[in-house]
Amino acid sequence: MELVHSLFPLGWLHYLAGGLLIGTGTALLFVLTGRIGGMSTVFSSSWSFLVRRPFFQQTRFVSSRGWRLVYAAGLIAGALIWRSGFAAGAGASSALPWWQLLIGGFFVGYGARLGNGCTSGHGICGLGSLQLPSLFAVLTFMATAFLSANLAARWLP
Repeated sequence: MELVHSLFPLGWLHYLAGGLLIGTGTALLFVLTGRIGGMSTVFSSSWSFLVRRPFFQQTRFVSSRGWRLVYAAGLIAGALIWRSGFAAGAGASSALPWWQLLIGGFFVGYGARLGNGCTSGHGICGLGSLQLPSLFAVLTFMATAFLSANLAARWLP
């Protein structure tokens, strides 16, 4: 019991509820529309409005950007509703300097492009539909995250 408390000092039920809601939402998106709710494609399709480079103008981005923007808006609205109604206004904070967060964000974005998807696409949707490439992608994401976190904890202030 002490291990659970040390891993989840604020409790674990809200993590369970969040996971169930995310899983249900992505499952409903797929069952009702046949669409996969990965966020790296939402990001790329959103950029297709502004950037005219050939990558962002691919048919898969341009033709799907309408529903993907609605999907992203729903995720943002859900987070705001959760924070205002259930999290008692508590916000996440970080002791890391902005430049480390920026570098980390760059590596996450690069990894999502390199892995042809992100943790939401591979980890939630891909694993949920039993895609073997998604299993390998998630194992790679997790191994890289563990390694990076341990290196950062050891070498960064």
